Amino acid sequence: MVTEAAYKRLVQFQIKPSLQRIAVMDYLLNNRTHPTVDEIYNHLAKDIPTLSKTTVYNTLKLLVDQGAVLLLNIDKNTQHFDGDVTPHAHFRCIECGRIVDLPQPKVSKMNVTGVGELQITECQVYYKGYCAGCRNAKAQA
Repeated sequence: MVTEAAYKRLVQFQIKPSLQRIAVMDYLLNNRTHPTVDEIYNHLAKDIPTLSKTTVYNTLKLLVDQGAVLLLNIDKNTQHFDGDVTPHAHFRCIECGRIVDLPQPKVSKMNVTGVGELQITECQVYYKGYCAGCRNAKAQA
């Protein structure tokens, strides 16, 4: 069952709500795992048998274009999506691939607004390394 929060997020970003769009937005708001298109599709297709992977792709593109969702390129092979559009950084474990949210590092006003004729519209901060679980597994091996 979808939440009212998903519907409100779509309206907030001037996106016409549909069953599929609400379902995708709801999944992103309630699954903070930074899912891929396949993960979202596989989960939603169980409850929406008419859903196509193309619809999920197109919905995610619209959500990203309108600023309702973040597109993460932290993994060079796969795009991940984040329903949390507040400023924050990401960490990706290079062993297991898990992505977690981190607090946004402090940046100066110059870096946020721009330099000279440049206008900065987006900043994504990524860290890569080993999560505690993978680090401990490597130490015990």
